[in-house]
Amino acid sequence: MDTPEVHARYMARCLKLALGGQGNVAPNPMVGAVIVHNGQIIGEGFHAVYGQAHAEVNAINSVTDKNLLKESTLYVSLEPCSHFGKTPPCTDRIVEYEIPRVVIATTDPNPKVAGRGIEILRQSGKEVITGVMEKEAKEINRRFITFHVQKRPYVILKWAQTMDGFIDKNRKPSDPIGSNWITNELARSLVHRWRSEEQAVLVGTNTVEKDNPQLNVRNWSGKSPIRVVIDRKLRLSRSSKVFDGSQPTILFTGNNSSAIARKAEFTNIENLEIITIDFVKGVESQILKELADREIISVMVEGGALLLNSFIQKNLWDEARVFIGNKFFGEGVKAPTFKGSIVSFDEIGDSKLFVYRNEI
Repeated sequence: MDTPEVHARYMARCLKLALGGQGNVAPNPMVGAVIVHNGQIIGEGFHAVYGQAHAEVNAINSVTDKNLLKESTLYVSLEPCSHFGKTPPCTDRIVEYEIPRVVIATTDPNPKVAGRGIEILRQSGKEVITGVMEKEAKEINRRFITFHVQKRPYVILKWAQTMDGFIDKNRKPSDPIGSNWITNELARSLVHRWRSEEQAVLVGTNTVEKDNPQLNVRNWSGKSPIRVVIDRKLRLSRSSKVFDGSQPTILFTGNNSSAIARKAEFTNIENLEIITIDFVKGVESQILKELADREIISVMVEGGALLLNSFIQKNLWDEARVFIGNKFFGEGVKAPTFKGSIVSFDEIGDSKLFVYRNEI
C-alpha cells in the first residue's frame, strides 16, 4: 500500500512540473501530472501554454503502452477540470482510459469546477485521494486562487528604496527624464523576469513622466506583460515609450475636460485600449475589476509612491517585493510604509530583496 510519503514524493514531482507553465498559461492555473505504474513513473506532463492540452492529457499522451493506464495511479496538482473550455474536460480522458486511482493536491476554486471534477471521478468508480501537499499546491497557484476567490487579480507591489528609505530623489522640472537607479543590473534583470511571469504591470502618471519606462522584458526571455497606465487628465506625451504600440497597453483616464480634449490623439495608437473611470470613486477597485473582467489574474504595481501607497491604504495587495539598494539620497520621495509578514530574504549583489505577504 502506498504511504503518505510515497504520495508526497510523486506530488512533489507534479508541482515541479507545473512550474514549467509559469508565465504562459494564465488565466489558467499551473498544473503538473505524473502517472505511476507499479512504483515506476510511466508518464508525466504539465500545462504548457494557455489554450493547449492540460497536464493530465499531456501525461496520458506520454505513456507508450496505454494498456498500463488501467493499472496506474494519476497524480495531479489540481483537481481535473470537468467542463468544456479551450479543451475538453480532463475527467473525460481519465474515465476513457480507465485510470483506477487519482491523487489530487487541491480542489479547483473555479466555479466551473469546484469539486465537480472529483465528484465525476468518484461516480465513475475511481478511487480519489485529495489533500496531498495541498499547501504547496495552493502556493504555486496563489494568483489563480486569489482571482477566483476574491474576484480580482493577485496584486504584487514592487519598489526599490535607498538605505535611508527613499524611492526617488526630489526632481526639478529641469532634471533629465530617466530612472534614478537604486539597485544593480542583476536586480533589474530579476524585475524583468518577474514581468515575464505576470500578466500585467501597472504604473502611475508621474512614473511615466519622470522615468519614461518601457515596462517590457528586454533583459529577460519571455512574454512582456500588458502595460497598464493611469493618467487622469491625459497629460502624458503621446511619444512616451508606454505608447509605442509594441505590446498591449491599457490606459485608464478620467471623464474630465482635459482628458476628453486629448483623447483623439491616442485613439489610433496600436495595441492601446483607453478606459474611462470615475476618479472620484475608488480608483484601485475599479482598475482591478476592469482587469478581472479581461481575465487578468495578476498585476505588478511598479509605482510611483502615490500609487503604491493607495493600494496599501485600501489593503488591496497580496505581496510586496522590496529592494534595498546600496545608496543614500539624503532626501527625496519616501518609500511606502506597510505591515506585512516577511516570507523571504535574498542578497542580489550589493542589493537586498525582502518579500512580504499581506496576512490581513
